[in-house]
Amino acid sequence: MASSQVFFTNLRTTPTSNLLDKMERLVRRAGIAGIDFENRFAAIKIHFGEPGNMAYLRPQYAARMAGLLRSLGAKPFLTDANTLYSGRRANAVDHLQSAMENGYNPISAQCQVIIADGLKGIDYREIEIDGEYCKAPKIGAAVADADIVISMTHFKGHEQTGFGGTLKNLGMGCASVGGKLELHCAAQPVVKTENCRGCNICVKHCAHDAIHLNPERKAEIDYSKCVGCGQCIALCQYDSASMGANDTSERLNYKIAEYTKAVLKDKPNFHVSFIMNVSPECDCWNHNDAAVVPDLGIAASFDPVALDKACADLVIHAPALQTVNRLTESRPHEHLEDTDKFRLMHPDTDWLAGLTHAEKIGIGNMQYELIEVR
Repeated sequence: MASSQVFFTNLRTTPTSNLLDKMERLVRRAGIAGIDFENRFAAIKIHFGEPGNMAYLRPQYAARMAGLLRSLGAKPFLTDANTLYSGRRANAVDHLQSAMENGYNPISAQCQVIIADGLKGIDYREIEIDGEYCKAPKIGAAVADADIVISMTHFKGHEQTGFGGTLKNLGMGCASVGGKLELHCAAQPVVKTENCRGCNICVKHCAHDAIHLNPERKAEIDYSKCVGCGQCIALCQYDSASMGANDTSERLNYKIAEYTKAVLKDKPNFHVSFIMNVSPECDCWNHNDAAVVPDLGIAASFDPVALDKACADLVIHAPALQTVNRLTESRPHEHLEDTDKFRLMHPDTDWLAGLTHAEKIGIGNMQYELIEVR
Protein backbone atom coordinates (compact mmCIF):
# COMPACT_ATOMS: atom_id res chain seq x y z
CA MET A 1 0.00 0.00 0.00
CA ALA A 2 1.41 3.38 -1.00
CA SER A 3 2.05 5.90 1.74
CA SER A 4 -0.37 8.77 2.23
CA GLN A 5 0.88 12.33 2.17
CA VAL A 6 0.70 14.40 5.34
CA PHE A 7 1.77 18.04 5.02
CA PHE A 8 3.21 19.82 8.03
CA THR A 9 4.24 23.34 8.95
CA ASN A 10 5.87 24.56 12.12
CA LEU A 11 4.69 27.62 14.03
CA ARG A 12 7.49 30.01 13.11
CA THR A 13 6.25 33.26 11.58
CA THR A 14 7.65 36.37 9.90
CA PRO A 15 6.32 39.91 9.46
CA THR A 16 4.97 38.85 6.07
CA SER A 17 3.59 35.42 7.02
CA ASN A 18 1.49 34.93 10.16
CA LEU A 19 -0.05 31.65 11.36
CA LEU A 20 -3.25 32.16 9.38
CA ASP A 21 -1.20 32.67 6.23
CA LYS A 22 0.81 29.54 7.02
CA MET A 23 -2.34 27.48 7.56
CA GLU A 24 -3.77 28.58 4.22
CA ARG A 25 -0.47 27.92 2.46
CA LEU A 26 -0.34 24.48 4.09
CA VAL A 27 -3.82 23.38 3.02
CA ARG A 28 -3.38 24.75 -0.49
CA ARG A 29 -0.10 22.86 -0.82
CA ALA A 30 -1.84 19.74 0.48
CA GLY A 31 -4.33 20.03 -2.37
CA ILE A 32 -7.57 21.30 -0.87
CA ALA A 33 -8.28 23.38 -3.99
CA GLY A 34 -8.51 20.17 -5.99
CA ILE A 35 -11.96 19.51 -4.49
CA ASP A 36 -14.87 20.78 -6.57
CA PHE A 37 -16.51 23.21 -4.13
CA GLU A 38 -18.65 25.15 -6.60
CA ASN A 39 -22.10 25.81 -5.05
CA ARG A 40 -21.67 22.87 -2.67
CA PHE A 41 -22.39 22.83 1.06
CA ALA A 42 -19.12 22.36 2.96
CA ALA A 43 -19.38 21.36 6.62
CA ILE A 44 -16.38 22.57 8.62
CA LYS A 45 -16.41 20.18 11.59
CA ILE A 46 -14.85 21.87 14.58
CA HIS A 47 -15.09 21.70 18.38
CA PHE A 48 -16.44 24.95 19.83
CA GLY A 49 -15.04 24.19 23.30
CA GLU A 50 -16.87 23.92 26.60
CA PRO A 51 -16.90 27.35 28.30
CA GLY A 52 -14.09 27.47 30.84
CA ASN A 53 -11.84 25.32 28.68
CA MET A 54 -9.18 27.44 26.96
CA ALA A 55 -7.48 24.81 24.81
CA TYR A 56 -9.94 24.78 21.90
CA LEU A 57 -8.96 26.21 18.52
CA ARG A 58 -9.10 29.96 18.08
CA PRO A 59 -11.98 31.01 15.83
CA GLN A 60 -9.66 32.95 13.52
CA TYR A 61 -8.46 29.66 12.03
CA ALA A 62 -12.03 28.66 11.20
CA ALA A 63 -12.73 32.10 9.72
CA ARG A 64 -9.72 31.81 7.43
CA MET A 65 -10.81 28.34 6.35
CA ALA A 66 -14.35 29.54 5.67
CA GLY A 67 -13.01 32.42 3.61
CA LEU A 68 -10.80 30.09 1.61
CA LEU A 69 -13.66 27.68 0.90
CA ARG A 70 -15.92 30.54 -0.11
CA SER A 71 -13.25 31.77 -2.54
CA LEU A 72 -13.30 28.29 -4.07
CA GLY A 73 -17.06 28.51 -4.61
CA ALA A 74 -18.33 26.66 -1.53
CA LYS A 75 -21.18 27.42 0.85
CA PRO A 76 -19.30 26.76 4.11
CA PHE A 77 -20.70 26.47 7.62
CA LEU A 78 -19.22 25.58 10.99
CA THR A 79 -20.76 22.67 12.84
CA ASP A 80 -20.59 20.38 15.84
CA ALA A 81 -23.13 17.99 17.39
CA ASN A 82 -24.70 18.10 20.84
CA THR A 83 -23.20 16.20 23.77
CA LEU A 84 -24.52 13.20 25.67
CA TYR A 85 -23.21 14.36 29.03
CA SER A 86 -24.25 17.37 31.08
CA GLY A 87 -22.65 20.69 30.30
CA ARG A 88 -23.36 23.72 28.19
CA ARG A 89 -23.44 22.00 24.82
CA ALA A 90 -26.19 19.40 25.37
CA ASN A 91 -28.80 21.25 23.29
CA ALA A 92 -28.60 23.68 20.40
CA VAL A 93 -29.61 26.78 22.37
CA ASP A 94 -26.93 26.34 25.03
CA HIS A 95 -24.46 25.02 22.47
CA LEU A 96 -24.76 28.09 20.25
CA GLN A 97 -24.48 30.37 23.26
CA SER A 98 -21.32 28.54 24.33
CA ALA A 99 -19.90 28.76 20.82
CA MET A 100 -20.58 32.49 20.76
CA GLU A 101 -18.88 33.01 24.14
CA ASN A 102 -15.84 31.22 22.77
CA GLY A 103 -15.73 33.45 19.72
CA TYR A 104 -17.61 31.33 17.19
CA ASN A 105 -20.45 33.28 15.59
CA PRO A 106 -21.45 34.23 12.04
CA ILE A 107 -19.58 37.54 12.29
CA SER A 108 -16.26 36.23 13.59
CA ALA A 109 -16.39 33.00 11.58
CA GLN A 110 -17.66 34.76 8.44
CA CYS A 111 -20.10 31.91 7.88
CA GLN A 112 -23.11 30.35 9.60
CA VAL A 113 -22.78 28.23 12.75
CA ILE A 114 -25.12 25.22 12.72
CA ILE A 115 -25.60 22.54 15.39
CA ALA A 116 -25.47 19.33 13.39
CA ASP A 117 -28.14 17.31 15.19
CA GLY A 118 -30.64 20.07 15.89
CA LEU A 119 -32.29 21.52 18.95
CA LYS A 120 -32.41 18.40 21.12
CA GLY A 121 -29.89 16.16 19.40
CA ILE A 122 -32.48 14.10 17.54
CA ASP A 123 -32.01 15.40 13.99
CA TYR A 124 -29.90 12.72 12.34
CA ARG A 125 -29.57 10.42 9.37
CA GLU A 126 -28.80 6.73 9.65
CA ILE A 127 -25.99 5.96 7.20
CA GLU A 128 -25.66 2.27 6.44
CA ILE A 129 -22.13 0.91 6.44
CA ASP A 130 -22.79 -2.62 7.81
CA GLY A 131 -19.91 -2.23 10.22
CA GLU A 132 -18.67 -4.88 12.59
CA TYR A 133 -19.83 -2.84 15.60
CA CYS A 134 -22.21 -0.23 14.14
CA LYS A 135 -24.48 -1.14 11.24
CA ALA A 136 -26.01 2.28 10.52
CA PRO A 137 -24.39 5.13 12.48
CA LYS A 138 -26.63 8.03 13.49
CA ILE A 139 -24.95 11.12 12.05
CA GLY A 140 -26.10 14.69 12.71
CA ALA A 141 -28.31 15.80 9.81
CA ALA A 142 -26.35 18.93 8.92
CA VAL A 143 -23.19 16.87 8.40
CA ALA A 144 -24.98 14.00 6.70
CA ASP A 145 -26.69 16.41 4.29
CA ALA A 146 -23.52 18.36 3.50
CA ASP A 147 -21.78 17.73 0.19
CA ILE A 148 -18.23 18.03 1.53
CA VAL A 149 -16.66 17.50 4.98
CA ILE A 150 -13.68 19.55 6.17
CA SER A 151 -12.40 18.84 9.68
CA MET A 152 -10.35 21.14 11.88
CA THR A 153 -9.06 19.37 14.97
CA HIS A 154 -7.26 20.37 18.15
CA PHE A 155 -4.95 17.41 18.77
CA LYS A 156 -4.76 16.48 22.46
CA GLY A 157 -4.92 13.60 24.93
CA HIS A 158 -8.19 11.88 25.73
CA GLU A 159 -9.28 10.01 28.84
CA GLN A 160 -11.13 7.22 27.00
CA THR A 161 -9.47 6.94 23.59
CA GLY A 162 -5.85 7.84 24.38
CA PHE A 163 -5.85 10.92 22.20
CA GLY A 164 -8.45 13.07 20.51
CA GLY A 165 -7.58 13.57 16.87
CA THR A 166 -9.34 13.68 13.51
CA LEU A 167 -11.15 10.34 13.88
CA LYS A 168 -12.47 11.37 17.28
CA ASN A 169 -13.52 14.79 15.97
CA LEU A 170 -15.44 13.16 13.12
CA GLY A 171 -16.67 9.85 14.53
CA MET A 172 -17.74 11.02 17.96
CA GLY A 173 -18.16 14.69 17.14
CA CYS A 174 -20.63 14.19 14.26
CA ALA A 175 -22.73 11.56 16.05
CA SER A 176 -26.18 12.65 17.20
CA VAL A 177 -27.01 12.29 20.88
CA GLY A 178 -28.45 8.84 20.11
CA GLY A 179 -25.34 8.03 18.14
CA LYS A 180 -23.13 8.99 21.06
CA LEU A 181 -25.25 6.69 23.22
CA GLU A 182 -24.51 3.85 20.79
CA LEU A 183 -20.81 4.65 20.91
CA HIS A 184 -20.75 4.64 24.71
CA CYS A 185 -23.45 2.11 25.54
CA ALA A 186 -21.08 -0.72 26.45
CA ALA A 187 -18.61 1.52 28.26
CA GLN A 188 -20.26 1.80 31.66
CA PRO A 189 -17.64 2.85 34.21
CA VAL A 190 -16.82 1.33 37.56
CA VAL A 191 -15.82 2.98 40.83
CA LYS A 192 -12.68 1.94 42.68
CA THR A 193 -14.06 2.54 46.15
CA GLU A 194 -10.65 2.68 47.79
CA ASN A 195 -9.73 5.71 45.69
CA CYS A 196 -12.98 7.65 46.11
CA ARG A 197 -12.69 10.78 48.28
CA GLY A 198 -16.39 11.61 48.31
CA CYS A 199 -15.80 14.96 46.60
CA ASN A 200 -19.23 14.70 44.89
CA ILE A 201 -18.08 16.13 41.55
CA CYS A 202 -19.23 13.04 39.63
CA VAL A 203 -22.67 13.23 41.28
CA LYS A 204 -23.01 16.93 40.51
CA HIS A 205 -22.16 16.55 36.82
CA CYS A 206 -23.93 13.30 35.90
CA ALA A 207 -26.61 14.22 33.35
CA HIS A 208 -28.51 11.00 33.97
CA ASP A 209 -28.72 10.98 37.79
CA ALA A 210 -26.84 7.69 37.76
CA ILE A 211 -24.34 8.35 40.58
CA HIS A 212 -24.86 8.95 44.28
CA LEU A 213 -22.76 8.85 47.42
CA ASN A 214 -23.48 5.97 49.78
CA PRO A 215 -23.56 6.39 53.60
CA GLU A 216 -19.77 5.98 53.64
CA ARG A 217 -19.52 8.88 51.15
CA LYS A 218 -18.27 6.63 48.39
CA ALA A 219 -19.58 7.01 44.86
CA GLU A 220 -21.91 4.30 43.59
CA ILE A 221 -23.33 3.93 40.07
CA ASP A 222 -26.93 2.98 39.24
CA TYR A 223 -26.37 0.99 36.05
CA SER A 224 -30.06 1.10 35.17
CA LYS A 225 -29.53 4.82 34.52
CA CYS A 226 -25.88 4.95 33.38
CA VAL A 227 -25.39 5.46 29.63
CA GLY A 228 -21.61 5.15 29.72
CA CYS A 229 -20.88 8.70 28.56
CA GLY A 230 -17.64 8.76 30.57
CA GLN A 231 -18.06 12.17 32.20
CA CYS A 232 -17.31 10.75 35.65
CA ILE A 233 -14.09 9.20 34.33
CA ALA A 234 -12.95 12.52 32.94
CA LEU A 235 -13.85 14.54 36.01
CA CYS A 236 -12.51 12.25 38.73
CA GLN A 237 -9.19 13.58 40.00
CA TYR A 238 -8.46 10.50 42.13
CA ASP A 239 -8.54 7.67 39.54
CA SER A 240 -11.64 6.30 41.20
CA ALA A 241 -13.93 6.18 38.13
CA SER A 242 -12.58 4.03 35.31
CA MET A 243 -13.83 2.02 32.34
CA GLY A 244 -15.50 -1.23 33.34
CA ALA A 245 -14.18 -4.68 32.58
CA ASN A 246 -17.15 -5.30 30.26
CA ASP A 247 -15.69 -2.90 27.71
CA THR A 248 -12.41 -1.47 26.55
CA SER A 249 -11.06 1.66 24.96
CA GLU A 250 -10.31 -0.52 21.95
CA ARG A 251 -14.01 -1.20 21.34
CA LEU A 252 -14.83 2.50 21.70
CA ASN A 253 -12.10 3.34 19.20
CA TYR A 254 -13.43 0.69 16.80
CA LYS A 255 -16.88 2.26 16.95
CA ILE A 256 -15.48 5.75 16.44
CA ALA A 257 -13.67 4.51 13.33
CA GLU A 258 -16.92 3.09 11.95
CA TYR A 259 -18.80 6.30 12.68
CA THR A 260 -16.05 8.18 10.86
CA LYS A 261 -16.57 5.92 7.87
CA ALA A 262 -20.25 6.87 7.87
CA VAL A 263 -19.48 10.60 8.13
CA LEU A 264 -17.13 10.49 5.13
CA LYS A 265 -19.10 8.01 3.01
CA ASP A 266 -19.40 9.23 -0.59
CA LYS A 267 -18.18 12.74 0.31
CA PRO A 268 -15.00 14.59 -0.67
CA ASN A 269 -13.16 15.33 2.55
CA PHE A 270 -10.04 17.06 3.84
CA HIS A 271 -8.55 17.39 7.32
CA VAL A 272 -6.39 19.78 9.33
CA SER A 273 -4.95 19.08 12.78
CA PHE A 274 -3.41 21.64 15.15
CA ILE A 275 -0.75 20.16 17.44
CA MET A 276 -0.68 22.97 19.94
CA ASN A 277 -1.69 23.33 23.59
CA VAL A 278 -1.68 19.53 23.79
CA SER A 279 -3.71 19.11 26.97
CA PRO A 280 -4.08 15.69 28.63
CA GLU A 281 -7.85 15.46 28.16
CA CYS A 282 -10.68 16.44 25.87
CA ASP A 283 -11.90 19.99 25.12
CA CYS A 284 -15.35 18.80 26.24
CA TRP A 285 -14.70 19.65 29.88
CA ASN A 286 -14.98 23.10 31.43
CA HIS A 287 -11.27 23.11 32.28
CA ASN A 288 -8.02 22.18 30.58
CA ASP A 289 -4.95 20.91 32.35
CA ALA A 290 -1.48 22.20 31.48
CA ALA A 291 -0.03 21.23 28.10
CA VAL A 292 2.38 18.28 28.17
CA VAL A 293 4.56 18.97 25.10
CA PRO A 294 5.62 22.13 23.27
CA ASP A 295 3.41 23.54 20.51
CA LEU A 296 4.58 21.64 17.43
CA GLY A 297 2.72 22.82 14.35
CA ILE A 298 -0.19 22.26 11.96
CA ALA A 299 -0.68 19.19 9.76
CA ALA A 300 -3.09 18.51 6.88
CA SER A 301 -4.06 15.57 4.71
CA PHE A 302 -6.82 13.96 2.68
CA ASP A 303 -6.19 10.84 4.78
CA PRO A 304 -7.54 11.15 8.35
CA VAL A 305 -5.83 7.95 9.50
CA ALA A 306 -2.40 9.02 8.28
CA LEU A 307 -2.99 12.45 9.80
CA ASP A 308 -3.78 11.04 13.25
CA LYS A 309 -0.78 8.69 13.09
CA ALA A 310 1.55 11.52 12.07
CA CYS A 311 0.29 13.77 14.86
CA ALA A 312 0.66 10.98 17.42
CA ASP A 313 4.20 10.28 16.25
CA LEU A 314 5.13 13.96 16.47
CA VAL A 315 3.91 14.14 20.07
CA ILE A 316 5.60 10.85 20.98
CA HIS A 317 8.96 11.98 19.59
CA ALA A 318 8.75 15.44 21.20
CA PRO A 319 10.22 16.15 24.65
CA ALA A 320 7.83 16.68 27.54
CA LEU A 321 7.49 20.23 28.76
CA GLN A 322 9.52 20.65 31.91
CA THR A 323 6.73 22.40 33.74
CA VAL A 324 4.22 21.06 36.25
CA ASN A 325 1.89 18.89 34.16
CA ARG A 326 0.33 15.42 34.02
CA LEU A 327 3.54 13.81 32.81
CA THR A 328 6.11 15.53 35.01
CA GLU A 329 4.11 14.97 38.20
CA SER A 330 5.03 11.30 38.16
CA ARG A 331 8.26 11.54 36.15
CA PRO A 332 10.05 14.73 37.22
CA HIS A 333 13.22 15.61 35.35
CA GLU A 334 12.51 13.07 32.57
CA HIS A 335 12.33 14.55 29.07
CA LEU A 336 10.37 11.54 27.71
CA GLU A 337 11.39 11.85 24.06
CA ASP A 338 10.32 8.85 21.97
CA THR A 339 7.88 7.79 24.68
CA ASP A 340 4.17 7.05 24.21
CA LYS A 341 2.87 9.93 26.29
CA PHE A 342 -0.77 8.98 25.69
CA ARG A 343 -0.25 5.59 27.34
CA LEU A 344 1.58 7.24 30.23
CA MET A 345 -1.30 9.66 30.84
CA HIS A 346 -4.09 7.14 30.16
CA PRO A 347 -2.70 3.64 30.74
CA ASP A 348 -6.07 1.91 30.24
CA THR A 349 -6.40 3.15 26.66
CA ASP A 350 -5.10 1.88 23.32
CA TRP A 351 -5.15 4.65 20.72
CA LEU A 352 -3.51 2.49 18.07
CA ALA A 353 -6.50 0.12 18.01
CA GLY A 354 -8.72 2.76 16.43
CA LEU A 355 -6.23 3.55 13.68
CA THR A 356 -5.72 -0.13 12.96
CA HIS A 357 -9.47 -0.69 12.62
CA ALA A 358 -9.88 2.46 10.53
CA GLU A 359 -7.22 1.21 8.15
CA LYS A 360 -8.90 -2.21 8.03
CA ILE A 361 -12.27 -0.77 7.00
CA GLY A 362 -10.78 1.44 4.32
CA ILE A 363 -10.83 4.94 5.80
CA GLY A 364 -7.12 5.53 5.32
CA ASN A 365 -3.57 4.34 5.72
CA MET A 366 -1.21 4.45 8.70
CA GLN A 367 1.81 4.59 6.39
CA TYR A 368 2.58 8.20 5.58
CA GLU A 369 5.12 10.58 4.10
CA LEU A 370 5.57 13.78 6.10
CA ILE A 371 6.12 16.75 3.79
CA GLU A 372 7.25 20.01 5.37
CA VAL A 373 5.76 23.28 4.14
CA ARG A 374 7.50 26.52 5.05
